[in-house]
Amino acid sequence: MSPGVKGIAAVAGISAVLAVVFVKTSGGYEDRHVLPFPTVGVLMANGEHWCTASVVDSPQGNVVATAAHCVAPAGEDGQPGEVAHDGLAIGELAFAPAFTGEGAGKQPLGVWKVRSVHVDDRWTKWGDDTADFAFLTVEPDADGRSVQDVVGRDEAAKPAWTSGYDREVTVVGYPEATHNPQNKPVACTTQSRHDEDDPAMLYINCSGFWTGTSGSPWIADRVGAGRPGELIGVLSGGDTDVDSTAALFDGRAKALYERAAKG
Repeated sequence: MSPGVKGIAAVAGISAVLAVVFVKTSGGYEDRHVLPFPTVGVLMANGEHWCTASVVDSPQGNVVATAAHCVAPAGEDGQPGEVAHDGLAIGELAFAPAFTGEGAGKQPLGVWKVRSVHVDDRWTKWGDDTADFAFLTVEPDADGRSVQDVVGRDEAAKPAWTSGYDREVTVVGYPEATHNPQNKPVACTTQSRHDEDDPAMLYINCSGFWTGTSGSPWIADRVGAGRPGELIGVLSGGDTDVDSTAALFDGRAKALYERAAKG
């Protein structure tokens, strides 16, 4: 695992596909058009900020992307890991897009139950950083709406499986409360490139990506509504808040996405 993992915690004893139990909060949704990054939010465990995640464009509108280390322990020598990198159990998973506010914060676009988690066995057996990505299937809300319908069909980035490393990317994440008491997303648009220490990984140099930003989407060529860009990876780690890495999506990532999209 990367030495500077930026998730708050990861799950112990989880298989590649896991069902969880969750009750959606009541109430309506705020106007997504006034939110800067409606597709990006907090991956929650037992109601607490865990990592960052984002909605990915999909036929049923039910797929969310995050880092594998946020939802599964790293394997070693071909054997599944027994505990997460910090030894904590994850609890019940949910996704809160556009999360914001001090303290417990608010969820302007609701809280969405995670139905299943899809992780590559390169991660769960070998702890391969180049497979540090996961796709989650989320349940519709009580009225049958998908999470993508609520955050905006034209807002979610389309996944890309054959991207190069040198791209203009927008990276958006949620640092944990110590560095981000108002729970506001931090964002940076910059050039990505090969990581010097591990050329198979993507790298950016942007400040503010503290613990809690693991799973942040790396969106290439983002313009805005109707032109949301391509999701080419998610934040994996980094030695400081300035240095961040991501695993570039590949054919194995596509297979996970397709499993998640089937619901």
